[in-house]
Amino acid sequence: MGYIEAIILGLVQGLAEFLPISSSGHLALLQDLFHVDAEKVLLFAVLLHLGTLVSVFIVYWKDIWELLVELVITIKDLCTGKGLRLEERPIRKLGIMIIVATIPTAVIGLLLNDFFEGLYTSMIAVGVGFLITGVIMFLAEKMSSANKGIEKMNFRNAIFIGLLQGVAIYPGISRSGSTLVGGLTTGLKREFAVKFAFLISIPSILGSVILELPDAIKAGTDPTLMGPIAAGVVVAAVSGLFAIKTMIKIVSNKKLSYFSYYVWILGACTIAYGVFWA
Repeated sequence: MGYIEAIILGLVQGLAEFLPISSSGHLALLQDLFHVDAEKVLLFAVLLHLGTLVSVFIVYWKDIWELLVELVITIKDLCTGKGLRLEERPIRKLGIMIIVATIPTAVIGLLLNDFFEGLYTSMIAVGVGFLITGVIMFLAEKMSSANKGIEKMNFRNAIFIGLLQGVAIYPGISRSGSTLVGGLTTGLKREFAVKFAFLISIPSILGSVILELPDAIKAGTDPTLMGPIAAGVVVAAVSGLFAIKTMIKIVSNKKLSYFSYYVWILGACTIAYGVFWA
């Protein structure tokens, strides 16, 4: 893997992680096209995830800082017998909802991770995932969000969104698209739905890194690849930052159907590639 391949993969990871077009599906397709041995670049894949995580921290650093401060206050309140008081403290409720949404995602990931990983080498399976993502985004475009913010959000809403995020482990299904549709389906207003989708990506990405890091370290990497890897990670972080800000605008302007047409075409081409050439 040279610099060009690493930069392309980093660009795709950053854009597709947050735009509703599935980073997992794009990376699986590109690795197959470039004949990249996934085992040899496992560390690169893990670091790309960390690069995109940096993007989320940059955009939502104020929210993340408030959540961390609130965590300390929550522990203090629990120790002094004041309880959670979720209705009185919206930022605390947001933190709890993120945790609740993460639980079903983690359960699905732990139980089905090996099964879904086995699909990454099947271009037909990846193509089907793209087609599903297209349907998801088409539905999101048609949904009229309510005015529900964190104050009116409940545990059922968080669990449902977390379940959809877990299903998005399937290669080709967009995580951001799935969680966004989950938020809109439960009546969240568009601005909050996209914000919640990106915030719950933090524990999801971290969990993925924790699961994959031991194997990545064990597999090792060629020292000559450190330059391309660094370049790819930087590109992933920068493109991820662009993708998040773009996604926020797109959701507000209700332009999600454009992504449907893109992934439908890509899905059909990927299936054809899997049938005739892969």
